[in-house]
Amino acid sequence: MTTMTRSTLAMALSLGGLALAGQAQAQQEADKLYLFNWTQYMDPAIIEAFEAEYDVDVVQNYFNSLPEMFAKLNAGGASQYDIVVPSNYYVPRLIETGLVQPLDKARLDNLDNVMAQFQDPSYDPGGRYSVPYQWGTTGIVYNTETFPDAPRSWSLMFDPAVNGEYPFAMIGDGQVTMGGACAYLGHGYDCTGLDAWREAARLMIDTKGRDTFSGFSDGTPALQQLSRGVIQAGMSFNGDYFYQKDENPEAFENLAFMIPEEGAEMWVDAMMIPSEAPHPELAHQFIDFLLDAEVGAQLSNYNYYASPNAAAEPYLDEVLTQPPIMPSDEDMEALRFIPTLSGESLQTFQQLWSEVQAR
Repeated sequence: MTTMTRSTLAMALSLGGLALAGQAQAQQEADKLYLFNWTQYMDPAIIEAFEAEYDVDVVQNYFNSLPEMFAKLNAGGASQYDIVVPSNYYVPRLIETGLVQPLDKARLDNLDNVMAQFQDPSYDPGGRYSVPYQWGTTGIVYNTETFPDAPRSWSLMFDPAVNGEYPFAMIGDGQVTMGGACAYLGHGYDCTGLDAWREAARLMIDTKGRDTFSGFSDGTPALQQLSRGVIQAGMSFNGDYFYQKDENPEAFENLAFMIPEEGAEMWVDAMMIPSEAPHPELAHQFIDFLLDAEVGAQLSNYNYYASPNAAAEPYLDEVLTQPPIMPSDEDMEALRFIPTLSGESLQTFQQLWSEVQAR
């Protein structure tokens, strides 16, 4: 039998303590789900219900733009978050860069609740990596007193003769805003051609040079500026508009949401599991929890976005079944997905958008 020195014994006890501490920490971390989502997009009551049912804590982190989300995942976030909620045109980019993992559909008992139109989406064939979270549209919110005869058109922003001397703002996501410029120019909202992009970039540079352009302002900040009268027109999202209107009806009394007839964005936000997610099993449980019919309806009733959950329809508030949350047939004809860019086309677009921002 080998004799153990006092120092060796102390070291062994120390290492043993560290091992036990590490196991305890691992166990503690296993009781947490890390969710990376847009702000004001999740009902706190849903989080509380999931925590109670699975005896875990949900830690929520937020992003305000897709480029921000992508950058954080690239900088190590793929091993820090269990679920991330990107928009459709970023889904292929996350797949191609290896930042997300395929779903284990055997763990998703409620997957059949997804509407047929979202089960085999163009951005993720077969739904191998993503499950739809919510869907909606991006349009123009404007002051009806300032623009009593506002056309259903992007001219409200791009044509000085229509806009007059009133301040307006546009979303800072290049593809969203350049899509509007492309549509106004007759190239379609989902344009991808270099000539169309160049023409749209020139229009954006001209638009930025006008005194009435107040800057780039994303969905919620633009709505806040509209409600205070800082701007008279801005780009935002249908659910965000209705949520803010419900919260502050007096400030939104004269504000309306419009889908330009030349074309506008229809988007789907999806739940995905990062490639090195610390708790993939818990992530699957959370996704399946949200796919429940009543929970899916609860989510939409909270944030005013359309549900991709067919089983949720009987539980939805009536306001979610009509415009602007559920687009009219006329609006649906104008809506398009933003195209996913990669490789040389992505690089070219980013260069053009950087030039727009620099001017």
